[in-house]
Amino acid sequence: MSAAEPLLEESPLLEVVIPVHNEEVALADTVRRVTRHLDTLPWTWQVTIADNASTDGTPLEAHRLAKEYPGVRVVTLAEKGRGRALKRVWSESDAEVLAYMDVDLSTDLNALMPLVAPLLSGHSDLAIGSRLTRGSNVVRGPRRELVSRSYNVLLRSTLRTRFSDAQCGFKAIRRPVAQALLPLVEDDTWFFDTELLVLAERSGMRIHEVPVDWVDDPDSRVDVLRTALDDLRGIRRLGWSLLTGRLPLAAVSAELGRARASAAAGRAGSQIAIFVLIGIASTAAYAVLFLLLRTVMGGQPANLLALLLTAIGNTAANRRLTFGVRGPRHRLRHQLQGLAVFGAGLAMTSGSLYLLHGLASAPHPAVEVLVLTAANLVVTLMRFVAMRVWIFRGPRVAAASVDESTSRGPRAWARNGRMPT
Repeated sequence: MSAAEPLLEESPLLEVVIPVHNEEVALADTVRRVTRHLDTLPWTWQVTIADNASTDGTPLEAHRLAKEYPGVRVVTLAEKGRGRALKRVWSESDAEVLAYMDVDLSTDLNALMPLVAPLLSGHSDLAIGSRLTRGSNVVRGPRRELVSRSYNVLLRSTLRTRFSDAQCGFKAIRRPVAQALLPLVEDDTWFFDTELLVLAERSGMRIHEVPVDWVDDPDSRVDVLRTALDDLRGIRRLGWSLLTGRLPLAAVSAELGRARASAAAGRAGSQIAIFVLIGIASTAAYAVLFLLLRTVMGGQPANLLALLLTAIGNTAANRRLTFGVRGPRHRLRHQLQGLAVFGAGLAMTSGSLYLLHGLASAPHPAVEVLVLTAANLVVTLMRFVAMRVWIFRGPRVAAASVDESTSRGPRAWARNGRMPT
């Protein structure tokens, strides 16, 4: 069960959420400072205290503050989780821009205007306070500094993120973007921020970074080890979802209608990375198949059969994983086009095998494998170019991909109340 005081009669431009759990001591000073600062800004606003199943006097204190300060309300949740609180409040809000900040106010409030202004102007879709970008001023211990920097390096190396600071508790988002992305975010705790940002970036949203002055809270109760382990599990889950194309990010891009130059660049980089992994697996499978077949047949037929089997598997894997095309539509055509590329690859590998036998009358099978593997690397590059500019290019493929994604897009997921499998 949950309870919430009614929203203001007129929807504010900005809603600031303060998630809290057992913060009866710090809450009053935080609300006083935040409301005083918001009064200096040129926008209508609302502050929402999101109580995450507090067991102390926080709920009573929150309701007292809501009566004392106009524009402050309380939302009470039965379960803990910063992500859960933000999903609940942001999903129900009518404000144009939705923001949140940690109750300890480690981030200087002077960063709030540069955080929100690009969203209200329409320049950006999300804005994040960053402790790791030029111009920031951070005071914290070496252990937390090392953990923070290591985590963001890990994100860049595994999920290929471009934003600098995933976990600073000072962020804002435009309401239409939140409505499109929140149904896709699975995490309800600390990984929520990272997951939201990665999905936004992969959808082509513009993320504005604001350097902040930030002072570490010595009374922080975050369990660093447990949070780190949860984050690693989140990275693994999210990475697999992105790799397998189960998230309808094309539908988000289409729904929001942004210019997608950055998204296209991100998709190209993602396509190359996935294609390389599939290519490595295909090349290894080809070598194994060739060695097995070579024991029962000559080099040319072994090469033909091994290349044919791996080409069919390669086209199917790239169709689904690299280029995100699912469903039976155009599947046969794609395989036929893939076989045409296979023919060119066969000519190249067969030619290299023919040349090898011209230089040595009876080369060792291992030498044949080395020559053919090198030739297949060239064929792999040729296959990627052909897939990108010919097989999986064009409005029909793009439209099919977007239509299928839209049919099970974020709003459909929200209606169904489940993630797709």
